Amino acid sequence: MPEKVPENVRGNVRGNVPEQAGENVPEYVLEAVGLSRAFAAVRAVDDVSFRLSAGGSLGIVGESGSGKTTTARMVVGLERADRGEVLVRGRVRAAHSRGRRQRLARAREIQMVFQDPYLSLDPRTSVEGALRETLRLHFPGRDHDRRIRELLDQVGLGARDAEARPGILSGGQRQRVAIARALAVEPAVLVLDEAVAALDVSVQAQILNLLADIREQTRIGYLFITHDLGVVRCVTDEVIVMRHGRIVEEGATAEVLGAPQHPYTRLLLESVPRPGWRPEAIAAARRAL
Repeated sequence: MPEKVPENVRGNVRGNVPEQAGENVPEYVLEAVGLSRAFAAVRAVDDVSFRLSAGGSLGIVGESGSGKTTTARMVVGLERADRGEVLVRGRVRAAHSRGRRQRLARAREIQMVFQDPYLSLDPRTSVEGALRETLRLHFPGRDHDRRIRELLDQVGLGARDAEARPGILSGGQRQRVAIARALAVEPAVLVLDEAVAALDVSVQAQILNLLADIREQTRIGYLFITHDLGVVRCVTDEVIVMRHGRIVEEGATAEVLGAPQHPYTRLLLESVPRPGWRPEAIAAARRAL
């Protein structure tokens, strides 16, 4: 499990998120309570609960098959939970609603940024067109031109980029577009599923710094789904470690990764390649758990 810690990532911004005077912000913008999901005979997620505060950043880590992505998809509403519920701003969030109004309201609460933005962007539509389509759907009648300029500026893109189509943009630029489109609906929570995994290390640093700036400005809550412990160290306040669909350890990121208590968490940290690293010993230790 590679741990890439870009030197130019500013790191955790916990404690630097400004309070918004006069705004009644609930203590928790997202709560998952007892989420469970099975596929045939396999229990992918088993009784997972966590909380995310306004302006907070929570990481969920684990190997492939640990259940972290299924958990994220249930939070967003792309997967139906067999048991449990999701609350946004203290209100139970219906996982599936047939009505258009309910679906739009759900989308405005939680947005998701995927690993490969090219797959989530229409190759025939310009950056401006993608943003305008989202704004028209959720906020008809508003000044979309002004909002598009604000969004482009917020993610570090210029007017020239607005006319570009995804095929001519770099991976980092495409991910900035995906982030801008997610922010367009002014969500309370942004779920980032391996959102920097496909990027070069230097570009990762730029995107992570961008996300840190946005969190300071907006008090949006981040749910990071990743296998990269370096990313978790840099950008999360708290972390959950999952194995076989269950939470095996959780707490403040610095404490969990600095002094892990569970053998599986220690194994994840030991799996990071470094001088003298012996993958065969790690494989043996994993089989013994």
